[in-house]
Formats: sequence, C-alpha cells, structure tokens
Amino acid sequence: MGTPLESREEQATEVVDRLHEEYPDSAISLNYSNRLELLIAVVLSAQCTDERVNEVTADLFEKYQSAEDYAEATEEELAEDIYGITFHNNKGGYLQGIGEILTGEHDGEVPDTMSALTDLPGVGRKTANVVLQHGHDVVEGIVVDTHVQRLSRRLGLTEKERPEAIEQDLLDVVPEGEWQQFTHLLIDHGRAVCGARSADCEACVLADICPSEKGDSDVDLASGEAW
Repeated sequence: MGTPLESREEQATEVVDRLHEEYPDSAISLNYSNRLELLIAVVLSAQCTDERVNEVTADLFEKYQSAEDYAEATEEELAEDIYGITFHNNKGGYLQGIGEILTGEHDGEVPDTMSALTDLPGVGRKTANVVLQHGHDVVEGIVVDTHVQRLSRRLGLTEKERPEAIEQDLLDVVPEGEWQQFTHLLIDHGRAVCGARSADCEACVLADICPSEKGDSDVDLASGEAW
C-alpha cells in the first residue's frame, strides 16, 4: 500500500500540493450570480448532483429573484418548480421558509454568520460554510461533503466518520490558507479518480502516499471494508 508521510500535517500539505498541480482550475461547480442564488443552489445540492441543480436553477432564478419571491410562493409551487431535485417536496418547504426568514429578519439579505445561516431551514454547517466562503469571503471552516468525507479517511487524514468530527480533524492539519480550496480539490479528485466504487489507484497522483491504495491494501479506509 502507499506509505503516508510521518505526520498528518505533512500528509495534508502534500495532498494539497499535488492536487493543486493536478487540478489547477478547481472551483465551485454550482452556477449563481449573487448570495441568494448561492444559498438556494447549495440547499438544493444536498444529496443531488451539481449538474442537476444547475439545470433546475437556470429557470428557477429567472422566476424567483428575491427572498420575498420565495416567501410569497407556496411550498407546493416551489416543489413543482424544483421537480427533479432530490427530495423536492421537502426542499420546496425549505425555500419558502428561507424566504420568510430572510424577508422578516434580515431585510431580504443573506446573513454572514454561521449561527444566522444555520438557523435557516435546510441549512447545516456544510451549507453555511459554502455560503460564507463563496458569498461573504469568510472562511472559518472546511466544507465536508461526501467526497471530502471519503477521501480524507482513505488518505489517513482522519479516522472520524461524522462530517462535523472530520471537519475538526481537518482544521488541525490542513493549512488555513487552503481550507476553502481543499474541498474543491478533493471533490475534483473524487469525481475524476477516487470514486466511492470506482477508485482508479493506478491513475492516482496520491497512490504512493495513500494507505488505502488497493494495489497492496486490502481495506478501503473510507468504509472500513475490503476492496
């Protein structure tokens, strides 16, 4: 198997450096033109592909251009307008609730604090981190989506399983200036090479330092199961 570097800090830095070379244009893949659109897109992206979200929001953002627009719509109407998104009925309710709270408590603007954002329906720490980073240029954490969760365990950067606990481990070892980009790099690598069921270790630029490298390792550290 690959041999990780001596410390998790060294391992994280080497991972970031190599992935920067591999994915020099790594960036968020959701389409948006303002903070409200960003917030809505990230809420819709939970357990749904960014590609599908971008297809749906192309029309959605034409119809709903303010928080008040979402507040005045019914949950049923919103659910219909986002049909095709995973859990569209639940998320229709989230969008209506977000519109009401933004209109009633924040003058229609998207707030810039973790606590205010996570008070919104359908918004957890992961979503709030994305909005803070890309909407307000506030980087106070690392977004842990399924790719980051999987790859950080495979690479030996954490043994934790819950996203919140994984984030805390990563904050200790990933250079602070890379907190935002770390997520995009791991997402790109997860999509291109290190899939949940299709890890292509032979094509991986991290194979020699990855303790899950399946040429020698019997175990996928992401799942704890045999390859």
